[in-house]
Amino acid sequence: MTLQRRHLAALPLALALPAARAHGEAHHGNRTEVIKEQKPWGIAGDAKDVRRTITVRMTDDMKLSPNRIEVREGETLRIRAVNAGAVMHEIVIGTREELAAHAELMKKHPGMQHDEPYMAHVPPGKQGDVVWLFNRAGDFEFACLIAGHFEAGMRGTLSVLPKKG
Repeated sequence: MTLQRRHLAALPLALALPAARAHGEAHHGNRTEVIKEQKPWGIAGDAKDVRRTITVRMTDDMKLSPNRIEVREGETLRIRAVNAGAVMHEIVIGTREELAAHAELMKKHPGMQHDEPYMAHVPPGKQGDVVWLFNRAGDFEFACLIAGHFEAGMRGTLSVLPKKG
C-alpha cells in the first residue's frame, strides 16, 4: 500500500476522533481552536478583549443564578458557569427558538456530542467559560440543555442593549 493510500485510509478515523468525546467530557477551557461563526446573538470572542466576567451558578434544583444578564452591543463578556450541583450541567447561549429546538434534540439523543464556542459543559464541582462578543443587539437566552433541565426551567434571559449613541 502506498503512503498516499495509507493516509487516505486513515482519514475517516482521524475525522471521527474529535467527535469521539462524550457530551459530558467536553470542556471549553481546553478548546484548542475556536471556529468563529457569526450567530444572531454574536460571535466567539477573544479572552484578551474581556473586560467583565459574570459568574452563573448552576444547581441541581434546576436554577441558574443570576438568570438575567445585560450586556452592551460590542461587549466581549466571559460567562463563567459554576456547577454547584452533583450532576452534569451546561450553559448554552442562543435564541429562544434555537435553544428550545436543541433541548428537544437532547431529549431524543441524550448522549449527543456537541462542542461550540457558545456553550460550556460543566461536570459537578467544576466551572467552564464562554467568551462571547455580543455584536448584535436583541433579546436572547442562556440555558442548560441537558435532557429535562431546560423543561424544568433551567434558563435565563440575555439582553444585548444597543451601543450608546
